[in-house]
Amino acid sequence: MDKERLTAEMDFKDSSSAVIKIRRRLPDFLQSVKLKYVKLGYGYSCNSTTSLIFALVVPLLLFLTVQFQLTDLKLHRFSRLWLNHTVQLDTDTAFGLIVLLFLFGLYWAKRSPTIYLVDFACYKPEKQQKMAVESFVEMLETSGRFEEKSLEFQRRILSRAGLGDETYLPKGVMTRPPNLSMKEARLEAEDVMFGALDALFEKTGVNPRDVDILVVNCSLFNPTPSLSAMIVNHYKLRTDIKSYNLGGMGCSAGLISIDLAKDLLKANPNSYAVVVSTENLTLNWYFGNDRPMLLSNCIFRMGGAAILLSNKSSDKTRSKYKLVHTVRTHKGADDKSYNCVYQREDDTGKVGVSLARELMAVAGDALKTNITTLGPLVLPFSEQLMFFVTLVRRKVLKASNVKPYIPDFKLAFEHFYFKLAIDHFCIHAGGRAILDELQKTLQLTEWHMEPSRMTLHRFGNTSSSSLWYELAYAEAKGRVVKGDRVWQIAFGSGFKCNSAVWKAVRDVPVVGDWQGNPWNDSLHHYPVTVPISISTSS
Repeated sequence: MDKERLTAEMDFKDSSSAVIKIRRRLPDFLQSVKLKYVKLGYGYSCNSTTSLIFALVVPLLLFLTVQFQLTDLKLHRFSRLWLNHTVQLDTDTAFGLIVLLFLFGLYWAKRSPTIYLVDFACYKPEKQQKMAVESFVEMLETSGRFEEKSLEFQRRILSRAGLGDETYLPKGVMTRPPNLSMKEARLEAEDVMFGALDALFEKTGVNPRDVDILVVNCSLFNPTPSLSAMIVNHYKLRTDIKSYNLGGMGCSAGLISIDLAKDLLKANPNSYAVVVSTENLTLNWYFGNDRPMLLSNCIFRMGGAAILLSNKSSDKTRSKYKLVHTVRTHKGADDKSYNCVYQREDDTGKVGVSLARELMAVAGDALKTNITTLGPLVLPFSEQLMFFVTLVRRKVLKASNVKPYIPDFKLAFEHFYFKLAIDHFCIHAGGRAILDELQKTLQLTEWHMEPSRMTLHRFGNTSSSSLWYELAYAEAKGRVVKGDRVWQIAFGSGFKCNSAVWKAVRDVPVVGDWQGNPWNDSLHHYPVTVPISISTSS
């Protein structure tokens, strides 16, 4: 193995006693950039600008053509009329103006509506559900479910995972002995979802019956009736509501839900969409001794978030953000990617989520693809122009001697431009190791990484909702002002990596805006010092 590669801080042994090493070094995002993903990114960019070009350029050209044909207007006469500012509004000119106005009206009616994030709320469990690291270790020891080697392994993980002493666990897990039943799992889901939604509706003043679209994502708990039906029943939502329940999509499902809600809002004018992102631990606690399946016990904690989206122009002034870009990357066609995070049974029949040795390499590859696709959306105009000119020479002019131009992604993901284009980073708090490597690879500062690190410390890995705890941290610190751009990025089983870029449409106040913000009683303790994990050479 290359000496420059880093391995994880621990070796996992599966049932056959084979050593499993998880590589922690991410690939170099700035080398070997694949052209097809750059083109895909430009495809996203072109979709957003094509309508603007047609709205402005095409109608103007059509208008001028009609005028020249109907009025026999010559170029020298046109320029003289323009300079003298005297144009007689005859029948032909009026007809041309009507055509022009019609084309503009057609564009206005068909344009994609702006998607606003009105507000969001994160759930914070009750104080008695807090679990300090020492208490967690004691709970594991007294459960009588783990071998001594498994206990020692979990102690080591907890000492290095970056979690603090105020994370939360569901009541069914904390009960001694644990009460891991369907009833307890439903109670956990109700506490999280209804707690976040109550705060959201009170915060925004929106009546639940005004919600037109509901999207819920929870990867590991999918009861019948569904979680979305649970919400519809509890809040007595309308019978014509468009509801969706996403399961098995991992920690990146929160941004998948945002992307789905975006598409639904584009197809349904004058609507509200609510997205609920959560995970359920009660029925997914692992009481076996297979080391690759013990990690989830150590890092996953209780949490959830509710987000209100709108396509109503009347909500512009009161909304916090507007959605700029969403980019989704799915590597599931590759078997190695598909199997790297896998729910299965161990040798004794106990179910858990297993992490393969290729996890870090797979995550890095998906992240690289996603960033490469997102890159053209934030690259400087000079780089975009060079790419476009080269592409035209190769494809249109058939210049075979012209090599494909790969934009300088260092201008987007290093140095000044990207850090000016993206003001705040919300990187899924999946674990300290991945945050460390992302910070090194993207050359981010501790200030950029602070929301992710502090969220991991205060709340643990809350799966798909962690991005919203991170954004809530940035807001609570008073960092978000009008015009700022926020990049949310998450990755999860499948294997998937998804991004969303938001732009603040107003200053986000700190004072008096604590409702639904989970940092309201602990912000004064943060940031805390969380040591960067120490790696050993392989």
